Amino acid sequence: MSARLASVSFLASRRLAGPMHRSIVTVDLEGSTARTDPVKGELRRTMYDLLGRALEASAITDKHLEQLTDRGDGVLLLVRPHDDVPKTVLLGKLIPSLTALLVEHNSRAEAHPALQMRLRAVVHAGEIHGDGRGFYGESIDVAIRLLDSAPVKKALRQTSSPLVLVISEVIHSGIVCHGYVDAEAYVPMVRVRVAGRQHRGWVHIPSQVVRPAAKPLPRIRVPLHAGTGGRPGGPVPPAMAS
Repeated sequence: MSARLASVSFLASRRLAGPMHRSIVTVDLEGSTARTDPVKGELRRTMYDLLGRALEASAITDKHLEQLTDRGDGVLLLVRPHDDVPKTVLLGKLIPSLTALLVEHNSRAEAHPALQMRLRAVVHAGEIHGDGRGFYGESIDVAIRLLDSAPVKKALRQTSSPLVLVISEVIHSGIVCHGYVDAEAYVPMVRVRVAGRQHRGWVHIPSQVVRPAAKPLPRIRVPLHAGTGGRPGGPVPPAMAS
């Protein structure tokens, strides 16, 4: 048997079930590298709390989700195919709910600018794999590349909204361009290359309408030296991105 065939046989013997189709949602915190570690810890706690509340408000429960993947200053969510969670729920409920919660949180944190939060978010869908240690695949690579693209970071710097969303061509062609959401609110701004192929992204800035939270937000805890870069009280520069 040739070395090539032997390697293919070895990989086939170790291949796990898959690929599996999932909706992919990832959020990432702006300016995290400029925060002190105690502030980062508080922001992570807040990020998970607000994300959990947004999922609850959208009726997305553990049965709909793979285990959340921590990304340090962000979170990767994989939504299982389920009639209860069409992609319109992600665009029309989850993202607006998360934006509203961010607006409310930032209003309460006005006295402590370093504890205010601004997020980039991406919605994509495609085939992924899991190996017991986590999830991987080209679809996740595409989502992360869109999320981390320069136009998306620039869009967040230039808006007062605490959240900017980028969607993939899959989401645009299957959902947005059919009118399930306001297509004019999504602007083609992004082109990234993954595995030798170009992928487009559309950027959306959600409305900043503050909606009543499902339950009261927890009291904001102020870590020691809550300023940027260890300078007490220093605000996060609006042009800074992670």
